[in-house]
Amino acid sequence: MRSRHPSRRAASCVVAFALVAVVTACGGSSSDPVPAASVASPTRTTFPFTIDNCGQKVTFTRPPGRVLILNGTSVGEVESFVLLGLTDRILANAQSYGVSDDPTMVAAIRRIRTGGLRTNNNFDVPAEQVLAARPDLVVSTWSGGFAARSGFATRAQLAKAGINSLVNPVNCAYGKPDASREEKDAYAKQSIRSSFEFITLLGRIFDVQSRAATLVGQLRTRIDAVSASQPRAAGKKVLIAFPGMSMMNDNGLPAVMTGGIYDDVIRAAGGVNTFVGRNADTTATLNTEQLAAASVDVLVVGAFEPGENPAAEARRLFAQFPQWAAARTHTYTTVSDGAYLGPMNAWAVEKIAKAVNDGG
Repeated sequence: MRSRHPSRRAASCVVAFALVAVVTACGGSSSDPVPAASVASPTRTTFPFTIDNCGQKVTFTRPPGRVLILNGTSVGEVESFVLLGLTDRILANAQSYGVSDDPTMVAAIRRIRTGGLRTNNNFDVPAEQVLAARPDLVVSTWSGGFAARSGFATRAQLAKAGINSLVNPVNCAYGKPDASREEKDAYAKQSIRSSFEFITLLGRIFDVQSRAATLVGQLRTRIDAVSASQPRAAGKKVLIAFPGMSMMNDNGLPAVMTGGIYDDVIRAAGGVNTFVGRNADTTATLNTEQLAAASVDVLVVGAFEPGENPAAEARRLFAQFPQWAAARTHTYTTVSDGAYLGPMNAWAVEKIAKAVNDGG
């Protein structure tokens, strides 16, 4: 979802968009109950502890203490470690974003060791670096982070070296050619709940279940408070557009995000995605005429990299599409990592809800 280097930016966007915007169905709405493991009275983890992760058995004999977090153009995994107070367990982190809906998050991530990791031309850490670092756990946001064809260490290679591996479970199907129907369904229906489930899983693996339950409860409470305050018939149309990802559109338009967690974040904020239910080709194929004809009551400008000017981008889009209701009322807000899979969803929900309620 991010890149510090302009030369990497387009390809990073491709991976980021594929990770979350190819979702064509929305499910697991934010009104769903929190997973049972996060609301029940937390217990201590009994080791050895074994999980099934994307069809592979992973056994932990103790809480990991030398974690390597792969890039995957994601930031949600390392942010979950930060909010759980687990950064001391990180040996090397390759995830960063440069902007965040939580103003303290960027600095917190910068304080984490990077271990001198360098990415290859497929924008993640190559196998030789991962193996040389001798972690006890490697975390990837997607199954493709362990693809040999991209120069990455496979899960089998890591296991042979005595290294555990973990994929964010909701993304098992992404980058896994033989994904099961269940994995494909989970990927297609990712939602705010998916962000909570990863936190809960980390709580079990690192034996901080109480901490994870508290965090999920706090985030859930914030989102529920927003949802409870929304007028039932509001239903304003909300468009999430990332101008910094315009290379994702064949027509040079901003990347317009729809489906999955995007729809869920907007729904929790009391709105409806302008392109709700659209298929995976929306961002790549959307043309100027379709965007001009869209119903947009609230514009959400996504910040992709430091140095972008969301206010200026909003003015530019309003000038280009003056027929939008949002353009007439100048109703917009900005988000960054809160729109993606990860623990920042509550921040994005609050920002969008304020625009939905206070907009013209």
